[in-house]
Amino acid sequence: MENYTIIIFILAIIIGLSAFADKAKIPFPILLVIVGVAIGFIPTMNEIEINPEIVFLIFLPPLLYDASFNISPIDFKTNINTIGTLAISLVFLTAMGIAVVARYMIPGMTWPLSFVLGSILSATDAVAAISITKGLKLSHKTLTILEGESLINDASALVAYRFAVLAVMGSSFYLWKATLQFVFLLGGGFFVGFVMAKILAYILNRVHKNVNVTISFMLLMPFVTYMIAEKLHVSGVIAVVFLGLAIARFSNKILPEPLKNTSKGLWDLIIFLLNGLIFILIGLNFRYVLKDIHNDMILPYIGYAFIITIVALSIRMGRIFLQKINLQKAFQNSKDKRKVSENALLDFGNSLILSWSGMRGIVSLAIALGLPKVLKDGTPFPERNAIIFISVAAVLITLIGQGLTLPWLVRKINSIKEKKHLQKQNTNKPISKSSD
Repeated sequence: MENYTIIIFILAIIIGLSAFADKAKIPFPILLVIVGVAIGFIPTMNEIEINPEIVFLIFLPPLLYDASFNISPIDFKTNINTIGTLAISLVFLTAMGIAVVARYMIPGMTWPLSFVLGSILSATDAVAAISITKGLKLSHKTLTILEGESLINDASALVAYRFAVLAVMGSSFYLWKATLQFVFLLGGGFFVGFVMAKILAYILNRVHKNVNVTISFMLLMPFVTYMIAEKLHVSGVIAVVFLGLAIARFSNKILPEPLKNTSKGLWDLIIFLLNGLIFILIGLNFRYVLKDIHNDMILPYIGYAFIITIVALSIRMGRIFLQKINLQKAFQNSKDKRKVSENALLDFGNSLILSWSGMRGIVSLAIALGLPKVLKDGTPFPERNAIIFISVAAVLITLIGQGLTLPWLVRKINSIKEKKHLQKQNTNKPISKSSD
């Protein structure tokens, strides 16, 4: 098939599968991944290689902008402690945990290569979790934390990845330099996002009566913001996130309701197609990465990916439940309840769902495929094929394994909460005394 024919073919599959997703009783994203893997092995299907630059420029800005535009700034601020913990400290903790396991488990893995693998799989893809749990009555708090985490954790993972690759290339690693670059990337991203939000607000304030022009500017600005931030070597992710948060507040004040509804309908369609393409491409790429792996190593590498997935899930679960305990202690001991409000506390159900929602996705895949092919001296990048295959396998394992069980877990926890709520209501009912 020609490339344009493949794209039309994939879009037709996405639309067709969406019509039967409910009947299939399989979450739509998981169905797309499974179908993508199957399509990839059709003999007449051309191998499709994901270009990381395309992913970061075409897919990431609109998805980040949409998530940040729709998230409540008040809820984001309330849960900033947990969001920051998951998006920053947990990312680096996961990268280190995976690196330790990979170093001692996978033959040929040096410490720098192990940290490359760890950084690739350190960030979760909340887009997958939110898509899978759509319509399952996920609590507003859980949604806010998952969306907030996804808005920031990509920046943390990219910083860890860059320094890990530099270490493989022969550069020395300095913690102070990594910390300084991380602060620069975040600070610079916030600044670019702030400036671009001011520019967009200025434009919208003058053209908001023209529906087509207004919507066009709102569609274009995430891409422009991301490109400018990356050209300035700061975080395009953070820039787009700040743009979305700022414009969400501004648009509520000046944009009429019909314009908001029109814009939302268009954005929903774009996000639907982009999400569909992402999950199909993840499945399609399995065949592409499989061809570079010797047959004898396929099962061992899948086994390594499975163990790494368990390790990452265990680290995430441990850190989230520790956060639950820390928030409870801070709330009980704090004289000023504004520091940790009651709304920021996590219960067992929230913690378990957040833990199980730690799936990897398109960003991990794009980072893996973006690994350099050669070192500075022209020699091949060591264990490149193994790192890519294990990363893709881990992405598929988390999406299919956790993705198929997450809806069941959400329904189970909601059912338990409803039963407890009914029991509490029955307990609080006054007992009527019968008259003699």
